[in-house]
Amino acid sequence: MRMGCWIAVLGLAMSSAVFAADPKPFEGTVSKWSGYTRHDFKVGDASAIVVEPENPLPGRPWLWRGEFFGAFPNADIALLKEGWHIAYVGIPNQFGSPTAMKVWEKFYDTLVKEHGLAEKPALLGMSRGALYCLAWANAHPEKTLTVYLDNGVCSFLSWPGGKLKGKGVGEGSEPEWANLLKAYGFKSDAEAFETKLNPIDRLEPIAAAKIPMLLVYGDADKVVPSPENSDIVFKRYQALGGPIERIVKPGQDHHPHGLTDPAPIVAFMNRVWKERGSSRP
Repeated sequence: MRMGCWIAVLGLAMSSAVFAADPKPFEGTVSKWSGYTRHDFKVGDASAIVVEPENPLPGRPWLWRGEFFGAFPNADIALLKEGWHIAYVGIPNQFGSPTAMKVWEKFYDTLVKEHGLAEKPALLGMSRGALYCLAWANAHPEKTLTVYLDNGVCSFLSWPGGKLKGKGVGEGSEPEWANLLKAYGFKSDAEAFETKLNPIDRLEPIAAAKIPMLLVYGDADKVVPSPENSDIVFKRYQALGGPIERIVKPGQDHHPHGLTDPAPIVAFMNRVWKERGSSRP
């Protein structure tokens, strides 16, 4: 056999060996969550959680929660049954800021490069968690499978701003507004008003990558009013040519999140994974 052929065969064997290697097991404290194995561990100084399905789907898809792990979890549990992993890293009071995204990048690398999860996670942005998910998808569209926003805060001018700052019809929150200024390093309200970092104004890269988006929200939300958040995202994303669907709950306030029957959410996730997910060789 010629030397070139030997090199090709050797290279193929080495490549197969790399991909055949089992993913690194998750470390940390082990417990049970809704009947599934839960791992609590640290990524730097941040607390992280991964819940494993009994039978992971090929390619190892995962749902990444932006905030509030364990809140209104029926869709999470249904996806675990389908073979998805569930993941969360806690960066409270950061509102999707660049500082938060640095931690998210470390968490992503840990789950994908060390533990073999899919290269494109599905993102779940519940309430203020949407700020994190939109920030990630904007910065890393190539590392995003889909974005599901549930009564999501898409504009921080709407919340925690709102009537408090003359920027919306919701009440807003003075303490959370102070946290927002600190998280982003804004020196004044005016700087926050004029910033180009508000997620609702940064949809172009996500739409250009044709990332499917699902919005689930109540049209009577008094905390995160839909005309200032989900409705605007839906119209802008459509105008940008991005694939987007929505499930509007008539007369529903901010709570409860999700759907009583999560089947439409699970069907959306499975469909997008089938269409856009990639199995490892």
